[in-house]
Amino acid sequence: MASQDWFEKDFYKILGVPKDADEAAIKKAYRKLARQYHPDKNPGDTVAEQKFKEIGEAHSVLSDPTQREEYDAIRQMAAGGARFTAGGPGSAGNGGFEDIFSAFGGGGGGQRVRFSTGGGQGFPGYAGGGGEPDINDILSQMFGGGAGGRAGARSTYRGDDYGDFGGFGGPTRGPRKGQDLEARTTLSFRDAVTGSTVTLQTAEGRTITTRIPAGVRDGQRIRLRGKGMQGDPGAEAGDLILTVTVGKHPVFGREGDNLTLDLPVSFPEATLGATVAVPTLDGEQVKVRIAPGTPSGRVLRVKGRGVHSKKHTGDLLAKVVVTVPTHLSEAAKDAVEAVAKETADVDPRAELFAKAGS
Repeated sequence: MASQDWFEKDFYKILGVPKDADEAAIKKAYRKLARQYHPDKNPGDTVAEQKFKEIGEAHSVLSDPTQREEYDAIRQMAAGGARFTAGGPGSAGNGGFEDIFSAFGGGGGGQRVRFSTGGGQGFPGYAGGGGEPDINDILSQMFGGGAGGRAGARSTYRGDDYGDFGGFGGPTRGPRKGQDLEARTTLSFRDAVTGSTVTLQTAEGRTITTRIPAGVRDGQRIRLRGKGMQGDPGAEAGDLILTVTVGKHPVFGREGDNLTLDLPVSFPEATLGATVAVPTLDGEQVKVRIAPGTPSGRVLRVKGRGVHSKKHTGDLLAKVVVTVPTHLSEAAKDAVEAVAKETADVDPRAELFAKAGS
């Protein structure tokens, strides 16, 4: 960006935000305008295309705290209209650019630097004669060592990467990488476990298709390299930071790379032992052995039936839940009563009370 643009362009006005707007307000305004003037939505409209470029230029500066601070400082110099007046060191009058630049004289001693806008008066220290000084010359005068510089010397103030001002601030930085973008997506439980391809649309109307790896967790943030905003010419694009929300499953849960489920087991199966079927997430069934006397809460492990990731494969953990019948026939009641009589001398809570009293 040419240095003159910093004086002439009101980035706040371009985005339609006040000068004290916070980061969220700037981002919101930018996204709204970017969608409105995006070239894909206005094919062949050169006015919209130019507006889109101005919006991006304004957002690039105002969204970066350092760039915004420098821009505000430059704009502040021109607030109310700068005055370039002729006169000598002793001239009186209100403060203007001549006050700001007074410390940058050619010979020291507090001499005031004056910039003439009159007919035959030349710009001190520069070739080319009279007329209004170029803003690059002013900045070169400020930051390049005073008015006594070589004739015709120019300082390039680059608003895109904030290089040095003819000696101010050290070496010029190279092309800037594009800004990172943030987005959210929601996956089903199954897609999160097995992996999925998703299609996203940015605020600028750009479509991004990417692969979500298997085993992504709820709330996980994934960095997609090069899927963000385009950078300066010759610089790489920014990244897309994608936050994933994973939906619930009616049967399966997850602990790390292990899948979990509650496995209902009847009273006779838990008491006498049995082999029962267990569902898996891929739709198949596996058999597990219920040992005689298995209590509720015992966890049975099925190897290799959990989450398959690049580094590890989890297991399926089936927690036994012994079910109690709510409706019994007379014969079934008699059978249960017979069991109760046979086990009357067994107190299932004896150990509980013993531990509670320790």
